[in-house]
Amino acid sequence: MLAKTLETRHLNMIALGGSIGTGIFLASGYAISVAGPGGALIAYFLISIMVFFLITSLGELAAYRPSTGTFCEYSGDYVNKPFGYAMGINYWFNWSITIAAEISAAVIVIKFWFPHGSDLLFSAILFFTILGLNIFSVRVFGEIEYFMSILKVFVILVVIILGSILVCGQPNFGLNNFVIADAPFHDGWIGFFNGFLLAGFSFQGSELIGVTSGEAKDPATSIPKAVKNVFWRLFLFYILATLIVSLLIPFNDKRMATEDNVYSSPFTLIFSHYLPGTIAANLLNFVILVAILSAANASMYSATRTLWYMSHKNQAPKIFSKITSYGLPIYALLATALVGATVFLSSFIGNGVLFTHLVQISSTCGFIAWFGISLSHYNFRKYHITDLNKLSYRAIWFPFGPIFSMIFIGIIILGQGYELVSSFTLANFIDSYGTTVLFIALMVYYKTIRKNALVK
Repeated sequence: MLAKTLETRHLNMIALGGSIGTGIFLASGYAISVAGPGGALIAYFLISIMVFFLITSLGELAAYRPSTGTFCEYSGDYVNKPFGYAMGINYWFNWSITIAAEISAAVIVIKFWFPHGSDLLFSAILFFTILGLNIFSVRVFGEIEYFMSILKVFVILVVIILGSILVCGQPNFGLNNFVIADAPFHDGWIGFFNGFLLAGFSFQGSELIGVTSGEAKDPATSIPKAVKNVFWRLFLFYILATLIVSLLIPFNDKRMATEDNVYSSPFTLIFSHYLPGTIAANLLNFVILVAILSAANASMYSATRTLWYMSHKNQAPKIFSKITSYGLPIYALLATALVGATVFLSSFIGNGVLFTHLVQISSTCGFIAWFGISLSHYNFRKYHITDLNKLSYRAIWFPFGPIFSMIFIGIIILGQGYELVSSFTLANFIDSYGTTVLFIALMVYYKTIRKNALVK
């Protein structure tokens, strides 16, 4: 069995570690560049409201029935088996491909110092560093993630405080950035939906409190506390940070993004532009690098545990359920790392371009997973629980919360193909709907082929 050694502080910081990384330090600037300052802020605000309902739904499920499979198991039991099977593979693939996205983002950050350095070399160093950190026991992982996340939280607070001071020194408090060019909503509905995808990518990881529930000492107590703490931190961090960037840097500043190529972190740009000397910018860029690696570390952890769970439940090859003497699912880790190795494709298509493709794919996977959480919670409360007093933690505003989330996610997934109407390409279709088609295909496969094979 997996080791049950994670405490409340670990759960808090692992959830923060998965959510505070590339999304806030890199993708926030990209979201502002594609959606405009107004579009990005509204996207982050609406996504944060949806995430509130999502993690309270998951908190209720995980506190009542802790599981390392999280909603993958809940989806199979409270929706149906094909849905749960497809959800498990989708979630594993989501975090496996996010490893590549995080490492790709880290390479972009490193390019601030070494603009002509080798993408392949940087990717290899970072990839094997993350793999090495996950080979240790879960207790070591929890401690590493705990202190890395503390560092990230501290830096974000510093950025918000100093950024607020800088905003006060701007003409009209920086509001001029909201009326330049076609701001505040750049590129109409296309930009707005792209902003939603990036905001969704940024908040992915908030559900990691569910993944860790199977290795928590006292889930009935620790998970409700983690749910309450994580949401408000994420909400304040993302909304305030995005607002500050919007007020200090024009959305059409080419240093944040050029077409489909992310260039640099907006926070590094702020510090290098407004503060004298290079020490502050270099220090912040280093911390951003640590933050992104922390998110990659959490992604590797989450994907590995999901694949272990699927194997344990006979939904993946049995080899992935094998664990070491200190509780590490080593083969699940190696399989996850193999998918994460797609980061090496940067040598062929360019690291910035690869990052934007990975973000789109990962975002869609994440929205599908979030839909699964909402539907599982709705069915659980409506059909599987008769006495609410049995719930140690109860999600508020049921059934409005999960219903709102499912409708909202459906609109986003359908709406992201808006651009395909005017300019259809196979690459854009795969980015927008490839994972959705794969998810449906997995359900059909389980229902028509795998189910029969299991019966035999």
